[in-house]
Amino acid sequence: MTSHGILKAAFLDFDSVGRDDLDTTMLEAAADHWQWYGLVKADELDEVLANVDVIVSNKVVLTDQHLSNAKCLKLVCIAATGTNNIDLASAVRNNIAVSNVHGYATASVVQHMFTLLLALTTRFSQYTAAVKRGEWSKSRFFCLLDYPVRELAGKTMGIVGYGNLGKAVATVAEAFGMKVLLAKRNEQDQRPGRTPLNELLSQVDVLSLHCPLTAETRHLIGAQELALMKNDAVLINTARGGLVNETALLDALREQQIGGAGLDVLQQEPPPADDPLLSACLPNLIITPHSAWISRESRQRLINEIALNVEAFKQGQVRNQVM
Repeated sequence: MTSHGILKAAFLDFDSVGRDDLDTTMLEAAADHWQWYGLVKADELDEVLANVDVIVSNKVVLTDQHLSNAKCLKLVCIAATGTNNIDLASAVRNNIAVSNVHGYATASVVQHMFTLLLALTTRFSQYTAAVKRGEWSKSRFFCLLDYPVRELAGKTMGIVGYGNLGKAVATVAEAFGMKVLLAKRNEQDQRPGRTPLNELLSQVDVLSLHCPLTAETRHLIGAQELALMKNDAVLINTARGGLVNETALLDALREQQIGGAGLDVLQQEPPPADDPLLSACLPNLIITPHSAWISRESRQRLINEIALNVEAFKQGQVRNQVM
């Protein structure tokens, strides 16, 4: 608890969780005083942080300078699982606890991940576009057979990152009749049932990424890794854009080195209007706007979990502590 007995909190980017359809009663009750910001800009942060004990941040970047200047700040609640927007080393130096939220978006992300995969394997976009162009009406037969469709049953899925999301994806993949391979975290990973990434890549029909973005995993999938994949394999990334070298991916798609890619994340978000991936217009590429996690149920769980983190801090504990 704070020395002055009143817990002051601020939500730095409330608009990023879509406030209009959420019940914030639990969160409002967790602190004595709240400041709600749609999105705090970088040059406004020091002023906002000056007199608060707790902040909630989804994607606002908190640097060493921000954290060092925030003399009252004692807890950062990340409105997500990933911690790459926070200078964690600085938080430790400045005696600021950091908490996050796990598992809140699992159902939503798994649903979205398979939406991307199924759209690619059933050639959904091409067939619906063909119907709109009138090609079905002109067909000599009762159906269109212009684009080859593949079944998931009997195929192999490789999963990189076997936390809550990876495990849930594996369960659904097995329900489709797929074989699942798990990638080793690194060369030192000796856990049974894990396959080195370079060996796994050549075996899979689908590669799904569910690991955090760290210095070790940045550009985990680049030109060398894509070259190891089957020419009809599909890459799905609903984790972090920086996991994939986007230039190498675009080259691989254009050259049909792999079969397709479904991306819900890009290295820069929001992306510039002239981003090469956005302007590529490739039939084997689907991009969605970091929306895998945004079901209303998922966002409500997130808000409720943050409320529990703040409430625990008020009682002298740090729940879901990262640092």
